[in-house]
Amino acid sequence: MARRTASRRKFPSVHGSATVDSVVEIVGACIALEMTGNPRVLAAPVVEGTGFLDCAHGRFPLPAPATLAILGARGIGVTQCEEPHELVTPTGAALLAEFVESFGPMQGLVAGKIGYGLGARDNQARPNVLRAVLGEMAGSTSHLPGPDWETDTVAVIETNLDDINGEILGHFVGQALAQGALDVFHTPIQMKKNRPGVLLTVLCPAAEADKFSELMLRETSAFGLRRYTAERRKLKREFVTVKTAHGEVTIKVGKLNGQVVQVAPEFESCRKAAEKSGLPLKKVYQATLDRMRKHE
Repeated sequence: MARRTASRRKFPSVHGSATVDSVVEIVGACIALEMTGNPRVLAAPVVEGTGFLDCAHGRFPLPAPATLAILGARGIGVTQCEEPHELVTPTGAALLAEFVESFGPMQGLVAGKIGYGLGARDNQARPNVLRAVLGEMAGSTSHLPGPDWETDTVAVIETNLDDINGEILGHFVGQALAQGALDVFHTPIQMKKNRPGVLLTVLCPAAEADKFSELMLRETSAFGLRRYTAERRKLKREFVTVKTAHGEVTIKVGKLNGQVVQVAPEFESCRKAAEKSGLPLKKVYQATLDRMRKHE
């Protein structure tokens, strides 16, 4: 989006109402992300100029009050440079705070499409340009036909614990799963001073990493944690209902390049069939497996 000079734009205070151009910019950004398939959003570190600008409440130093408040509320760091003009508007800060997953230099990005937004003002130390790059991470694309698996990116949050009791650990696992974690598990490890401990790990959507990081710090004995993103490869999945002697059971089918490579009964479906028929769960599970093998 094009930048405007501080003298031409009156910025709202932190609690002020949005201006028309801010609404257009925000709605336009949302539409653009939807039209490009809702990609992961990464950005360079936030850099702001120095000096002053005239706001609705008078003359303020940069960053603008609203810009500083928005970035601070999301824990986004800002660094000032020698440019004596505003480089980050409150609207720009709001878009960064809402959509950006992480900040840093490009790493392994293969550019597909590039867009530029040019401002009317001539900056002294750097171009008045906003650049957006739509691309793929190196190694994730190939010109040759490959597996048709599904891909996504998840956040991995983990911490080493040697002073947590089993009841609290179990409580955390239940809480995290109830709040939408993709998976939660703990692995026995050996820690410093030869103490036995556990490696507690949470997998969650990247956008919810902050939520589960806070949950881990609040609900366990952790003083810190590690966080990183990981790419997943998943079989295309279908759910099929089959009839067994003990009732209907749902099975999960995994396909790769159109071929069935994995088939598994759904646990909850087998459990309900077992409760309804009064039979042991393992018998219903085995009957479902036998039924599936007849149709392979």
